[in-house]
Amino acid sequence: MNSDFFVALLTIIGIDLILGGDNAIVVAMACRKLPPHLRNKAIFIGILFAIAARGLLTVIAIHLLSIPYLMGIGGILLLYIAYRLLTAPEEETNIAGSTGIIAAIKTIVIADIVMGFDNVLAVAGAADGNIILVMTGLVISIPILIWGSRLILWAMKKVPSILYMGAGVLTFTAAGMIVHEPFVYFWLLDHGIPVYAFSGALTTAILLVGWLRNKVRNVIVIQAS
Repeated sequence: MNSDFFVALLTIIGIDLILGGDNAIVVAMACRKLPPHLRNKAIFIGILFAIAARGLLTVIAIHLLSIPYLMGIGGILLLYIAYRLLTAPEEETNIAGSTGIIAAIKTIVIADIVMGFDNVLAVAGAADGNIILVMTGLVISIPILIWGSRLILWAMKKVPSILYMGAGVLTFTAAGMIVHEPFVYFWLLDHGIPVYAFSGALTTAILLVGWLRNKVRNVIVIQAS
């Protein structure tokens, strides 16, 4: 295993940390009405099934991203996801609690599949076709999702810079997906633009636009109050 493998693995772990917060809230809300002796069991089983489903979707996404131009389209979509992460106003997640363990597990799995598209897309891009890397990242993501995501979500609310770091990881991954397209890569090569310079510039642009959007919205809210 070379350094590129570990860099990609750390990127996938970062993606799981960044995008796992909402999923952890869904898990907690789906199981909140269960008796205490069933709650932990439902959380553990539900997350295992959800991770398995996400792994299958990620493997499918990797093969789909090998289709010409689809990697670039996926990268552009991931740019939007990163921008949305920065600028979307906070909203309450409305997930009905379940009183039965089967219903709670089903809610966890369905919600994770629906909400986990951004995670699947980002991991597929970061893995660059390496199935072992995907599976290793998914195994590591299980304890992250169970114990770590709510802490990261809390930290994002307390320390806004963490949110920008997360968006930066997603944007850098998206840039790599876009550069993966041969016509983009050779265009950069023909114009003497280093790949990392392009990725850095794109990441800086998304973060700057997101920061400015948040500043403008805050000013409007202050003026309206």
